[in-house]
Amino acid sequence: MSHYLFAGMDSYDTPESNRCSLAFHLWLHSRWYFYQSNFWTFFLSGNTAAHGRLGKEEQIAYSSRNIRLIERCGGRIHIRGLNHLRDLGGKPVVIVGNHMSLLETAVLHAIIREHIDFSFVVKKSLLDVPFFRHILLSFHAIPVSRTNPREDLRTVLTEGKKMLEAGRSMIVFPQSTRTETFDPSQFNTIGIKLAKSAGVPVLPMALKTDFLSTGKYLRDLGPLHPERPVRFEFGPPMEVAQNSHETHQKTIDFIQGCFDRWAEEEKAAKSR
Repeated sequence: MSHYLFAGMDSYDTPESNRCSLAFHLWLHSRWYFYQSNFWTFFLSGNTAAHGRLGKEEQIAYSSRNIRLIERCGGRIHIRGLNHLRDLGGKPVVIVGNHMSLLETAVLHAIIREHIDFSFVVKKSLLDVPFFRHILLSFHAIPVSRTNPREDLRTVLTEGKKMLEAGRSMIVFPQSTRTETFDPSQFNTIGIKLAKSAGVPVLPMALKTDFLSTGKYLRDLGPLHPERPVRFEFGPPMEVAQNSHETHQKTIDFIQGCFDRWAEEEKAAKSR
């Protein structure tokens, strides 16, 4: 049985007293310390899923290991808006957010799963990855091609609506790929359309996870940047307006506003 790292909290900040682990120092702050630990958690999670035992508590426990791994590697985590998740009372929503790295999918269960059951829209090719396939299937992820927008929209609206009607929230990353910057022009309306179709609210999510960056030669094994804070912020849920573009713009404004504020905070911190 796992404990919830953020139980009763509206926000969280890695304590100032937190220090890198001795093991990370002994590995000379190498990214490979992070990846071997992360892959071991990934293996354990996949093996548990393959045996049909990856339930809520197990998902939270494995995801929490990744939270603590980030902090052992010198990362600072800042989370805001947990009250908006708690106030849902377990009711389903479509969470729409930007997509920056593999880190978010590794830690979101620790942050969100206490409050709501949820699933992801994912690239179909991920179902071919050993162990990851079992993890995705365990929480009924919806696979899309990312090459045929019309077919992807049909799949998300059909399967996503079934999930929402069954009480499970959906997390949608409207960008076609992971990016370390937020570009509103690449942020499509698929999540808003799903929420409108199912008659549920949209809850905006802004995140900054470039602590783990994309690799030059091995995309999923990029370098670590402990100096870059890991940030998650959730906004209040919004009913989809009659003109859904209005809700889409409000979601974009929320994410952009978070990025602007974070940039100012980091600039001020460096000048101290």
